[in-house]
Amino acid sequence: MAFTHQALRYHGTDELLAGILPYVRAGLQQGEPVRVATRAETLEPVRAALGEDAARVELVEIDRNPARIIPFWREFVESHRGPVRGIGEPVYAGRGPAELVECQLHESLLNVAFDEDFTLLCPYDADGLSEQVLHEACRSHAVVDGEPSAHFREEPLPLAPLPPPPTGSRVLGFDLESLSEVRQLVREAGGEPDFVLAVDEVAINSVQHGGGRGIVRLWREDDDLVCDVRDQGIIRDPLAGRMRPDVDAFGGRGLWIANQVCELVQIRPGAVRVRTGLPHRRR
Repeated sequence: MAFTHQALRYHGTDELLAGILPYVRAGLQQGEPVRVATRAETLEPVRAALGEDAARVELVEIDRNPARIIPFWREFVESHRGPVRGIGEPVYAGRGPAELVECQLHESLLNVAFDEDFTLLCPYDADGLSEQVLHEACRSHAVVDGEPSAHFREEPLPLAPLPPPPTGSRVLGFDLESLSEVRQLVREAGGEPDFVLAVDEVAINSVQHGGGRGIVRLWREDDDLVCDVRDQGIIRDPLAGRMRPDVDAFGGRGLWIANQVCELVQIRPGAVRVRTGLPHRRR
């Protein structure tokens, strides 16, 4: 068998459990390792409904940064021989517009990232998500509500252009000699060390692979600090920044590092946008 990507659209907890519990227990009955990764609001009723079976299932909260989810599943698949089964809920009500775009991209990239005997079921809250989001689930999942999806496409979701940075953003052109000025700009805007590191790694990528120079724009958006880095480069690998680099690999770590320390990283031709919550929001 190959990767099987399923979506479950549900209304309320009863429908959620009616779809999830038989799926989980079928995996356990067949001796398959089962991992459930959802938001806490989904995880707790699933844990309670599983009863004693919960001890046989790995139950964890889903990562907020969707770009960290493929390596999370990659580790699970590679740590077991034979078929494995998962439940993943990257898309849920309460995510911001930029997060939803990247979560939908993530869902489509799963079809590129895996060809192992791995079955993944993704619950979609039909009461809390828009019709547009629910329709997109039919395009990124081969099976929806137990039936083949007529709208499924195997290729990754086309990349939507990033919204332009707002008027009044701090702007700085940079090259190899002025990378320290980029770091200083981010620090002065309130960026914590991890965010400074992420922007620095992306800027270094611009110097090395994007024509030797770039432009940084920095602004606050609600309770987030956002940095947009533009250059002349084109990132052709759709999984860039989502696959753990080999230990002995030379280079290729910048986008991976940015994803490990930021809440959201958006990669487009000639642009990378990184986002993190300001310290007071995370308390």
